[in-house]
Amino acid sequence: MRHRVKLNHLGRTAAHRKSLLSNLACELISHKRITTTLAKAKSLRVYVEPLLTRAKTDNTHNRRIVFSYLQDKEAIKELFGAISEKIASRPGGYTRIIKLGKRMGDNAETALIELVDFNEIYGKTTEKAPAKRTRRAGGAKKKAAEAGDEQAPAAEGKSEEKAAE
Repeated sequence: MRHRVKLNHLGRTAAHRKSLLSNLACELISHKRITTTLAKAKSLRVYVEPLLTRAKTDNTHNRRIVFSYLQDKEAIKELFGAISEKIASRPGGYTRIIKLGKRMGDNAETALIELVDFNEIYGKTTEKAPAKRTRRAGGAKKKAAEAGDEQAPAAEGKSEEKAAE
């Protein structure tokens, strides 16, 4: 039974699992999105999100800690450079997993894992939709207040006309 087992071992030894996740994380950092199995994508999210949080603060200590996980200088440069600038304001949730369906050869569930801030399709902010009209009675007060504001400038204009005469 799997009582209180949080880590998915992915059918590998500890050293093989560490190497696999390190390689997947380096590829995710360099390509911004990768396609893999759903189980690996979920394990990769748990592995890479703390590294992305560390990258938000660029200092020697954080670089050494992240390097101990990734062992790839180019990935570290990319992570502490372009990626850290984009995710600086995000409080968490740096990755997105999208299920793609079953793989043809072995019927394994596949998924696309990507960095959220680097997707141009989802990242675009569309124009705001017009505010929904509510059916509450309190709306009449707002309309009256707005109408009162509109009448005030008109009243000022009339007083100026009278002063000109």
